[in-house]
Amino acid sequence: MTIPQALKRPVQFTAHGETRTDNYYWLRDDTRSDPQVIQYLTDENRYTQQKLKAAEPLREALYEEMVARMPQADESAPYRYNGYVYRTRFEAGKEYPLYERRKITGDEWELLADGNVRAEGLAYYELVSLAVSADNRRIAIAEDKVGRREYQVAYRDLTDNDWQESVLTDVADDLVWSADGSVLFYVRQDPQTLLPFEVYRHRFGTDTTQDELVYREEDDRFYTGLSLSSSRDWIFIGCHSPVTSEVQLVNTHAPLQPPVCFSARQDGREYHIDHLDGQFYIRSDHENELFGLYQTDSPEHPWQTLIAPQPDTDLEDFTLFRDWLVLQERHAALPQIRIIHRQSGKETQVAFDDGAYCAWLGLNPEPDSQLLRYGYTSMTTPASVYELNMASGERTLLKQAQVNGFQRENYHSERIWITARDGVQVPVSLVWHKDHYQPVHDSLGHDSQGHDLQGHNPLLIEGYGAYGASMDPDFDANRLSLLDRGFVYAQAHIRGGGELGKRWYNAGKMQHKINSFNDFVDVTRELIARRYGAKDRIYATGGSAGGLLMGAVINQAPELYRGIVTQVPFVDALTTMSDPSIPLTTGEYDEWGNPENESAYRDIRAYSPYDNIEAKAYPNMLVTSGLHDSQVQYWEPAKWVAKLREMKTDDNLLLLYTDMEAGHGGKSGRFNYLWDVALGYVFLLMVDEQQVP
Repeated sequence: MTIPQALKRPVQFTAHGETRTDNYYWLRDDTRSDPQVIQYLTDENRYTQQKLKAAEPLREALYEEMVARMPQADESAPYRYNGYVYRTRFEAGKEYPLYERRKITGDEWELLADGNVRAEGLAYYELVSLAVSADNRRIAIAEDKVGRREYQVAYRDLTDNDWQESVLTDVADDLVWSADGSVLFYVRQDPQTLLPFEVYRHRFGTDTTQDELVYREEDDRFYTGLSLSSSRDWIFIGCHSPVTSEVQLVNTHAPLQPPVCFSARQDGREYHIDHLDGQFYIRSDHENELFGLYQTDSPEHPWQTLIAPQPDTDLEDFTLFRDWLVLQERHAALPQIRIIHRQSGKETQVAFDDGAYCAWLGLNPEPDSQLLRYGYTSMTTPASVYELNMASGERTLLKQAQVNGFQRENYHSERIWITARDGVQVPVSLVWHKDHYQPVHDSLGHDSQGHDLQGHNPLLIEGYGAYGASMDPDFDANRLSLLDRGFVYAQAHIRGGGELGKRWYNAGKMQHKINSFNDFVDVTRELIARRYGAKDRIYATGGSAGGLLMGAVINQAPELYRGIVTQVPFVDALTTMSDPSIPLTTGEYDEWGNPENESAYRDIRAYSPYDNIEAKAYPNMLVTSGLHDSQVQYWEPAKWVAKLREMKTDDNLLLLYTDMEAGHGGKSGRFNYLWDVALGYVFLLMVDEQQVP
């Protein structure tokens, strides 16, 4: 099959005295039904399948290998809430979980929803939220049946199994009941931009035409969501941009009353609240760019400082208990959990076992409890759920993900720091199989007898660096398929993420975005210099905003990488951010900038991957997308690949695969998504073994 060639149909865009020509703008089809567009995507898929056909047995083997590591049947660690014990459970070989509960005093499990039954006949299915009313009589679920994050809501009375289907459509996934279970609060999305902006109340069993508007967000930079306080007395209507937030309050016991603003928004100030025992707790950055914790008994009263902002520690989250206050903090790029006894003020730090790890506050819905649930993982420790008795200090492992055949002692992970070009220290987490890689014993990579130990391994480097999201060193059972074949894996915790707190985030966004790309390139160069990988066997990967990173990095330093795998990459940043009709664009202005502002336009123009493609050699590349993606529209990677085909001067492999039935997250299902993982791994292994036809 010949290499697909997209037609060139020039469209011009003029802004701030510059005219850009986009030859592939025609690949944008909001309806996703244009025959020429569908044919082009189909041709690209066929070309990808042809180029990887020889490796199809390897892909199947990888899939079976990853499935074999998983237990066929599985269940979550049960938790208590409001008189019941809840769990999710997978039956052997099934793709989707069953959601169940039983009374605390009982033994019989009650089925709330069966994802397998509800997914019947659908190419894509995800049950994304489940809300049970406080009186335990009613249940509502939000489902995605396309992959576009346009959710449908079904609900029923738990006294029978008669689901009322598609009661709500094209809504967000946040669902909260009033205290008496008579009213369901939900959020509508703009039908074009998919921005969640209107909160409605719906009376159970009534027609949706009778639903009442509770709140409308007028600023299209803000996302609107719902949550329930720990006290269960308040529904929080949260309105958030990346840098500013505001919360409206609705009394769960008086659901028909209008909302009350907790604290009016101030540009550049974020706050997040909870409520327990008559007190509001506020995590806020109003004193400076760092977060502290504050308290007040009323929105009208001043805030009292509980935890002042700390210059070297970032407050990420908190959980309220009646006798305890629990903080999730971040110090030196690692999460920490601190427990404070309210009456005595005694503080305890949760101890963790690895030098680099990921830890988080788990689901703790019962404020009266003395038991703290938290999660823990590292690159050599499968995801684990612990329960800590805060009074006695006794720790219990409730569940650790079962990974068949995994032997921790065969693997090694470590955390290193690499100096970027401007002198900033960037943390990097690494993991490898001990039989395939040995650490350096001197600066030259020799052992005590002078034998060369390093420099021969393939090295895969992953990055993200956006939205203040932390890419922490976690365990990935699928990753073992690469480690067992000799790959060294590295996470570059670059600026723009949240690994070193909010300052780290601010240093890699807007006009400072170039720092994210420079960090990744500098990390790559230093890892090669330290011989963690052979200089001609270096690979990189990143998805979504991490795909933008990949695009910018290969424009800056393509010679460093033999291959790139990027999933749903955000690569047409300038065009997308210039078009407020594209879903979610306006909500991203505080992350990337609004191109109507010339300085923001110039910043984005300087790094937007699509706009900076040059006539030069690029690495081997596998690019994946989803036709129904609402986060990164399918046409971004499609246009990018088309332009790369036109401009690049090399004969390296360039593949585009579009999942015609999925969205931003790829395939749904417990096992099915592994085909996507295997596709990326096959590409890396083929390129590394020079088996590309």
